[in-house]
Amino acid sequence: MLGFLLRLLPFWVREPLLIVVGSVLGVRIMYLAVHDHDRVAAGLGTVFLVFTAIRVHVVIRALRARRNPSPAGSGDAGGSAGGGAGLVAGGVVAQPQAQAQPQPQPQAPAQAQAQVGILPRPSPAVPEKEPNAWGQAAAALALFGALAVALWAGPRFMPSEDNTPQPPSCSDGSHEELPKVYQDTPRPVTGEELCKVLNRADLAALLGTPGETASTVSSTNNTAPLTDEKVAQPEASVTFDTYTVNVSATYNELTIDQYVQLMKFGEETDVKRLKVLGRPAVLSSAHTMRFEIDLGSSGSGGPVEEGPLARSVSVALDRGDRGGYCDISVWSTSGTLPNDSVLLELVEKVLPGIPERPAR
Repeated sequence: MLGFLLRLLPFWVREPLLIVVGSVLGVRIMYLAVHDHDRVAAGLGTVFLVFTAIRVHVVIRALRARRNPSPAGSGDAGGSAGGGAGLVAGGVVAQPQAQAQPQPQPQAPAQAQAQVGILPRPSPAVPEKEPNAWGQAAAALALFGALAVALWAGPRFMPSEDNTPQPPSCSDGSHEELPKVYQDTPRPVTGEELCKVLNRADLAALLGTPGETASTVSSTNNTAPLTDEKVAQPEASVTFDTYTVNVSATYNELTIDQYVQLMKFGEETDVKRLKVLGRPAVLSSAHTMRFEIDLGSSGSGGPVEEGPLARSVSVALDRGDRGGYCDISVWSTSGTLPNDSVLLELVEKVLPGIPERPAR
């Protein structure tokens, strides 16, 4: 189909078009071949460049033929004219003057010429009108401009193939059945909803590592332990190369004041009470738990070990602190932690996306 369309184009449109396309593709493929050290691409680029060189040679020959046309045989016309004159001279016969005779009727020019042996001179052939080269060149430029506009505007309106690895999404396509407690009214927030709140585009920048991309994203619709699945405790995590951020919401009756008393009872240190967006909150540190699961035939796991230190902010689910809290924690396998100001700024960005617990 493409070859048929190219044959329909005039010469001065088709050939420049083939030259431009062949040179652009040839140079681009050769550049990629040199950059990637690809011999197959180098051979293909060479084919395009040789094809372009042949088309350039054809156009140069056509231009030379137009500038230096072959001389036409003009001697035939002169010979024919001379022969005609000789016939005229030889065809005239002298007649002696005699008595008056009736004048002959005028004859048609064709008949008179036939009597004296003169043939009608053939009219010169009208040269066939050649196509305007300037018009074809203008049409070629217009066509090139249209192709350039199409190539420039194409990526804006057509989906482009992007091989850049995309950050993981919160939704993995699986829809697990929610525990019964998530059907209560008002309904607790789900793990996927927490993940969407946490997995922000600027999360790495908020942590002070703007060049990093999340490696793993996860969410669960858990229930609090030892509650017979009557207390919802969803959570979500986003892991970067430097830090891991976790957010969870516990829908129990424990207030922040009671939570702080439990911390003191457990002799925890580095505890600081504060307010975040008008809600009671507490800033604390605690070690995470680390354990391994053997996926082999035994199906057993290793002992639970103490993991890296995590810095957490626990915020009440409502301004009145009527029970329930949200934990936002950050830790690192290297043991480094961001400043408390960085963590508090992160909490202020994430917390508005978690609905407050309504009054019961």
